[in-house]
Amino acid sequence: MRSFRPFLIRWISTILALSCPTYAFHHGSVASGISTFHTTTCEMQPQSLGCSDGSERQASRRDFFAKVVLAGVAGLSVQAAPASADGRFPDLATVMGIPTKRKIVGLAQKIQKITVAMDELQRDLMQERWDLVETYPEQLRSFVPVLTTYTDSAYPSDEPTDKGLRVALRYEVGRFFASLERLRQATSRKALDQAYVAYSDMALHFDRYLRVGGLYSYYDDSISNEKYFAGISEDALVYSDPRKDPAEVRDLVILTKGPDKGKTGIVIAVYPDGSKNCVVKLDRFKGMREIRVVPVAWAGKRLGEQDPDDVFLIPRKSE
Repeated sequence: MRSFRPFLIRWISTILALSCPTYAFHHGSVASGISTFHTTTCEMQPQSLGCSDGSERQASRRDFFAKVVLAGVAGLSVQAAPASADGRFPDLATVMGIPTKRKIVGLAQKIQKITVAMDELQRDLMQERWDLVETYPEQLRSFVPVLTTYTDSAYPSDEPTDKGLRVALRYEVGRFFASLERLRQATSRKALDQAYVAYSDMALHFDRYLRVGGLYSYYDDSISNEKYFAGISEDALVYSDPRKDPAEVRDLVILTKGPDKGKTGIVIAVYPDGSKNCVVKLDRFKGMREIRVVPVAWAGKRLGEQDPDDVFLIPRKSE
């Protein structure tokens, strides 16, 4: 069995990379078990985690968050997660080292309903059904007690690991609902581009919650897919040149560079902040749809006849 600890450390470094594009992440001494994080460059983005040059207050908040989570992860030593009986969630008892509780499994199944709601919201937003989109904020706010209870139940102890993970999960919940409020405001104005960005931020923070909370149905230990394309001609991937025909929201794309090279998905937002980044919702794999923030230049529009994104195949309950 492979250790789960390297996966979680890589996940946290990915979060920090999204807010600080250039960074160095080094493991500390074995004796201390603590990792050190060195920021070399930090660019402010509205959708980032609040990293800002020249702001000691924001930098200290970022450092505090990083230290708390990394200190918790330093003591984590668990195994790769086997699937649970229903095949959707990992076995929490094995992953988190906590007793199996019916309450926790029930909460995990309720959280899965948020995934369904997010897919339906994507469908209705991209079809500009504002009358339906405006109903989602109230629906999603009803899950606040579920997320809070799961956070406290899955990591209940005062151990540094549990404390660090509770901090991380509460942070993602806070950012998720802050983005939901921005979606509500954009919906009231029917501001489509702003609504796309708000939705993509919701999807990103919820995806992080699922990862830290052990709610993914699988763990991918691959650091990068690029090695699998070594020696293969670039012509093997068929896509439109992103420099001449950049992808936009709703475009079906294939990632042409980076650690997720070769994976396919749909663009759910293009950031208007000058970062030249977009948000891609990867195609479903083992029931999950990962969220990636990548340069627009890495997202090539797929050519030829393509099946629609699967959210458009979800029937509406009222129809």
